[in-house]
Amino acid sequence: MSKPTVTNPWITATVAAATETPEVPDTRPSPPPATMMPTRPHPGAVPPPQDGGLPIRHLHPNEQAPWWWLGCHGGAGVGMLGATFPAGRDAHRHWPVPVDGTFASVLLVARTNVPGLRAAQTAARQWASGAVPQVRLLGLVAVADAPGTLPKPLRDLVKLVAGAFPRTWAIPWIEPWRFGETPPIAQLPKSLARLAGDLSHVVARN
Repeated sequence: MSKPTVTNPWITATVAAATETPEVPDTRPSPPPATMMPTRPHPGAVPPPQDGGLPIRHLHPNEQAPWWWLGCHGGAGVGMLGATFPAGRDAHRHWPVPVDGTFASVLLVARTNVPGLRAAQTAARQWASGAVPQVRLLGLVAVADAPGTLPKPLRDLVKLVAGAFPRTWAIPWIEPWRFGETPPIAQLPKSLARLAGDLSHVVARN
C-alpha cells in the first residue's frame, strides 16, 4: 500500500537531532532529561485514570497516516496544526488503534491552561497504563492558550506534565491562527520548524 503523500514543504526539513531539548520559552523550566521520560507503556505500574480517559476508535485497515493529531480536549489546536502539517490526520479526540497488529503514531495536543494540561496528563496516564497498546506516543504538543509568557503556576504545571511524555513541543501564541489563517512558513515560530523536523523523521520511519 502506498504511503501518504507529504505536501507541506516543512516535512522535508532536516531531521532534528535525537538529543535536542524540547522547545520551551526561556522562562519555562526545562523538562526532565530524556533518560527520565517514558518511551513505552508500563501496564501494572501505572494505574489507568479514574474517568477512563479518551475513547478508543479501532481503525479500518485502509485508514493510515504518518501520524495522528489527538486533541485531549475541545479547542486544543488540532485544526490549525493540521492545516500547517497536512500530512497528519485528525483523530477526532479518539485514540486511533489499528486492528492489524501495526502501530499508530500519535501526538497529543493540549492548551497550556489548567484544564488542557490536566486533560493531557490524564491521556498520558491512559497510554502509560497500557490501555492503548497499539499506539506509539510521540509526545505532547502544548499550544499556548494566550499571548505572552505563562504565569509561574502554569510553567510549573507544564514541566510536571511534560515528564509524562517522550517529548514535549511548546507552541507559542500565533495570532493568525485566531482568525483561522495559516501564515507563510517564514513567518511561523522556530518551534514549529523543529516540530516539522521531528515529523519528517516520523514520515521516514513509517
